[in-house]
Amino acid sequence: MAKKLRQLRRRIRNIQHIRQIAKAMYTIASTQVIQRKKELLPARAFPEAAAWVLADLKAWAKANFLTHPLLDGNNLPQKGLLVINADRGLCGRYVAEVNQAALRFLSAHPETKLILVGDKAIRFFARERWPIVATHRRLERPRLSQARALAEEVLALYQEVGEIHAVYTEFRGELIQRVRVERLLPLPIPERPARELLSEPDLTAIIEELSRTWVLGRLYQILLEAKTAEHAARRQAMKTATDNADEILEKLTIQYNKARQQSITLELMDIMGGAEAIREEL
Repeated sequence: MAKKLRQLRRRIRNIQHIRQIAKAMYTIASTQVIQRKKELLPARAFPEAAAWVLADLKAWAKANFLTHPLLDGNNLPQKGLLVINADRGLCGRYVAEVNQAALRFLSAHPETKLILVGDKAIRFFARERWPIVATHRRLERPRLSQARALAEEVLALYQEVGEIHAVYTEFRGELIQRVRVERLLPLPIPERPARELLSEPDLTAIIEELSRTWVLGRLYQILLEAKTAEHAARRQAMKTATDNADEILEKLTIQYNKARQQSITLELMDIMGGAEAIREEL
């Protein structure tokens, strides 16, 4: 009985320790979600506004028989894929869902070249020997400078491939995150009827500059979307872990109390039995 009590006490201490860690990580993730949301919501505005301007420029360029590879494609056969995943685990299905979505894309397009962001993506795809062009780690707090470096690599890769897609997790709400596979290049600009525009300087130069700026803004938004969704997923996972620990602790405490009561009862019975034996001898 004493051995059973020791085992239960050890298990209770271990679960309490795990619960403390999960609770601390839940608090940290909650704070990170709030901070990343403050950066994400303003970052969503620029790509949307720039897309409308690019739609007008594309329509006017088409009316004047002008094309641009960032808008109309470059007719190269290969594809590129940007995969944005986490650097750390303990975030539920987040890591596996992003990698599996990327793997499905690669299965359909085996000659794809990869740009990987996040240690979990790098480790996963390095084992499979896919052609990896560039890697990035430790983007815990995305900055515009980091997005600019990534944009330069994406635009450089576009000189070698015909399309570049991105796999990332979109932050839809506190409890909803969705893995998305979307095209980055050529720019997914909606078709609009042409209207006459006055452009200064050259229309091609304007399209070039604004397209590159759109890629930068969109990548910055995607990095923030992915990081916010990661922290939200980690918060959900740690909340579940904390609740499970509370449930296990409750069950173990009941088992411990029952075992302790049985131990006390046995000890009392031994004492009473010994007292009765002494009384009979007297």
